[in-house]
Amino acid sequence: MHKELIVIKVGTNVMTNKDNRIVRPVLRRLVEQIAELYERDILTILVSSGSVIAGKEVLGNSTIENDTQRRQVYSAIGQPRMMRLYYNIFHDFGMKCAQVLPTKRDFSPGVHRQNMINCCEGLLSEGVIPIANEDDAVSVTMSMFSDNDELASLIAQLMNADKLIILTDIDGLYTGHPNADDSDLIPHVGPEDDFEKYIKDSNKAAGEGRGGMGSKLDYAQQAAAKSIPTFIANGKKDRTIIDIIDGKDVGTRVAIEKQEA
Repeated sequence: MHKELIVIKVGTNVMTNKDNRIVRPVLRRLVEQIAELYERDILTILVSSGSVIAGKEVLGNSTIENDTQRRQVYSAIGQPRMMRLYYNIFHDFGMKCAQVLPTKRDFSPGVHRQNMINCCEGLLSEGVIPIANEDDAVSVTMSMFSDNDELASLIAQLMNADKLIILTDIDGLYTGHPNADDSDLIPHVGPEDDFEKYIKDSNKAAGEGRGGMGSKLDYAQQAAAKSIPTFIANGKKDRTIIDIIDGKDVGTRVAIEKQEA
């Protein structure tokens, strides 16, 4: 039996460089940490972005004018590429991974929801790491997740995870712009705290990910309200996940009370 189940969400901005190219060593460091946790009987569900940017790397700039259709095409091309990358890296660490492509209906009460739980539980029982990403290629606008932060939060709640870790390219929630000298990292946020005044969502180009810090905090608070401590932290740093699991002060912790482990 496993000791803990954690959900890790890795955003597009964690795995890409300034030229929007996927950086394989970042994925390798991520998988290395998941493998280390597995040796400690801590199981992971990975929610990974990247399919759109991976498709864009292959196709280049698309001539499709409709934003949703262009995203679908990039995602359909990029998703198997992302899985091949993950498959090969997990294989290097003696592990197996599997693709899970949920849509919103999989979280509505009923047969789809139970099927989703059964799928994840079955994979985890076999020591296989489920890698979830929204099925952009088939999702229609009404049934789309707002972004993978929402998907990660829903999976954490669905599977009664012990922790949710949202990895981004900054250290957490700040009182101002992360690069400003007078801006401080906010170490702890409660589920009901209002930090709207600190949030500045940036405009992102196609493929760069839909979720800004506002959405991360929103979905982190939703998970925290269900007694799932959630962490927003920097995935570009070496051992962020291990440090969080080891109880070090890393990133912004979103939880009901500060003392909660």
